[in-house]
Amino acid sequence: MAGIVGLYAFDKLWRMSRFTYYSLLALQHRGQESAGLVTCYGEGLSELRGKGTVDKLFTEDALTSMKGWMSIGSVDAEVRPESSIQPVVVSEPVKMAFCMDGKAVNWRELAEAEGVKSASDVEAIAKLLSKSIKRHGSLEGAVKLLESLKGGYCFVALTESGEMIAARSPSGLKPLVIGSFGFDYGVIASESCAIDVIGAEYKADIPPGEVYLFTPYSIERARAEKSEVTYCSFEYVYLARPDSYINDISIYEARVRIGEVLAEEHPVDGDVVIGVPETAIPFAMAYSNKTKIPIAMGFVRTGPHVRSAIKPTQFERLVGVQLKLNPIKPAIRGKRLILIDDSVVRGNTTKNTVTLMRNKLGVKEVHVRIGSPKIMSHCPFGVEVPPEDELIARHLMDDEVAAVVGADSFHWLSVDGLVRAIGVPKHMLCLGCFTGRYPPCFKG
Repeated sequence: MAGIVGLYAFDKLWRMSRFTYYSLLALQHRGQESAGLVTCYGEGLSELRGKGTVDKLFTEDALTSMKGWMSIGSVDAEVRPESSIQPVVVSEPVKMAFCMDGKAVNWRELAEAEGVKSASDVEAIAKLLSKSIKRHGSLEGAVKLLESLKGGYCFVALTESGEMIAARSPSGLKPLVIGSFGFDYGVIASESCAIDVIGAEYKADIPPGEVYLFTPYSIERARAEKSEVTYCSFEYVYLARPDSYINDISIYEARVRIGEVLAEEHPVDGDVVIGVPETAIPFAMAYSNKTKIPIAMGFVRTGPHVRSAIKPTQFERLVGVQLKLNPIKPAIRGKRLILIDDSVVRGNTTKNTVTLMRNKLGVKEVHVRIGSPKIMSHCPFGVEVPPEDELIARHLMDDEVAAVVGADSFHWLSVDGLVRAIGVPKHMLCLGCFTGRYPPCFKG
């Protein structure tokens, strides 16, 4: 998974590196392994890429040195070698920077047919786009690539000559939105929050299969042949920021509806509702409102996200969990607790959290409610999911999971409940990670 952004000013006085930096900060939740930024000043490309988070990589001096009124950038959750960190830059036949979110299922076949050799899927697709642009022109070349490249993805590219190309695959599986700052510049981003934070105005979602071409004098659009549209359902549960709009749906409002449906499907008596920060807070608020059970602030996070699962010893794992979720004792001690979380994959964090609350805080009961269906399968479109033999929901029934994690009860949102909460017809949603059944774009 990745977050991508592109900014294009129509006046050479603008320096877009800093605006791109702010937009990437707003998309940091979509990837923390690496980040990159490329600007264009009409005569060449300036590049800055590396492993780590946006705030660590892009220093004041670095941003100041990157001139140009056009810029693209990326944050990435996939672990990549230094040479493949996005945006990648290809030199021929058309020199360009390129970054994408998602996966194409047939890129190897297309690359082999075109004689393209590369170290990664992103580089291969960038080279395919470069060849297609050389052959057909920027707009038609991008459309031709979309029609041949199957999967769920979106991308943004910046040519050395000063054109920016943004495209969303015909499946529409990965989100891509467009905005503007008056008539001064256009913005492309994975989520609308990246447009909001720089003071620009979110305009619309880029429709599936559509290509935008920004030049110094115009913005042109074209659309690839129609395909069956399937939006990623996990964006609404977990991936996107709550202040974003995706496919013209408010993520916050979708999560409120998830909490309401969860309360309808799995009510339980309790003294207090607690949401696990940050994603599950809207679920918990809505669950509380629906059931009339009070909500309380149950946890405080220490510092940035801490990956407790990779700690080498059990003691360090427990410390890691408490860094992530240190409980507020007066809100929890001695009570019947309804714990709301966004998802459970292996169950380790949930088990450690429940153990902590029982042993140290003496809670009377812990009832766990999950605001997503059971994660049963991998994601072929770039969202990191552990191997299927590590997925707790794939092997155990609800009561067995409750016993494993030490909860009094444990229930997930149903698939139909999620569909109802999102408000999109079921056939237009990818639910593969929950059902193991994937949309047509996966078949290539």
